[in-house]
Amino acid sequence: MDSSLVLTAVNIDHHVESDGNEWRLYVPLELESSALEELQSYQLENVPKVVTRPRVVTFDSGWFGVLGYLSVIWLLPSLESASVFDWDWRGAGRMQAGLVMDGQWWRTVTALTLHADLAHILGNSLFGAVFGLFVGRYLGSGFGWLLVVLAGAFGNGINAFFQPETFSSIGASTATFACLGLVAAFVWRRGYHRALDWRRSFAPLFAAICLLAFTGMGGVDGNTDVLGHFLGFSCGVGFGLLAPSFDIRRLGVSGQYLSGAAAVGLIALAWALAGGA
Repeated sequence: MDSSLVLTAVNIDHHVESDGNEWRLYVPLELESSALEELQSYQLENVPKVVTRPRVVTFDSGWFGVLGYLSVIWLLPSLESASVFDWDWRGAGRMQAGLVMDGQWWRTVTALTLHADLAHILGNSLFGAVFGLFVGRYLGSGFGWLLVVLAGAFGNGINAFFQPETFSSIGASTATFACLGLVAAFVWRRGYHRALDWRRSFAPLFAAICLLAFTGMGGVDGNTDVLGHFLGFSCGVGFGLLAPSFDIRRLGVSGQYLSGAAAVGLIALAWALAGGA
């Protein structure tokens, strides 16, 4: 039928018949050469494009980074309940917009490790583990989580800029959605889902935006920091777009360990400054 449409388009007389087993296309004998030429030209112009996808590179299972993440966010409630160092952990570490804009940048990091209640920390544990698993697989548990901490801190910092001075927030959700944006943008930038049409090529970003809308745009208690979620996601996307320009394989195993240590070190430094302040 495609061949029939081609011949119709160039006004070559023809008809299609079936002999019971297969379909045949008939043309007058004197038009045979012209018909064959048109059909061959059509076939040459419509050769399917062969798209070569980059080989998917993974660095580890991702569980090492997830366990590190869970260890940090579950350690803080224990330290807070035990009043270690006699600190007011929540007061010293929450992201308060006015104080952040006054120079207490460390609150953008410490706030990622604090949670309001059990439901809050359980939710961030679940989503952080799921999204973070892919961070570790595609970027390495060390380097990937260093980017997550930085993206989460940047998200909190930008959020502080837009919020009133009295606004405060706590929770790892900014970093959790940074995980989502980071992985989606990295996978898209690397072309792991490259295909013939733009819809399939952008599938990772579309999926991430849908997950952000479904899980991060509201809550029954009305206390969801929607702007923080969006900014964390956006910062994650930014880092995800930049990360492929660096060959992560050059880090090696030692580089991944150093990156993971840097992420933990940044959190420790932030809390040291919070305690001192």
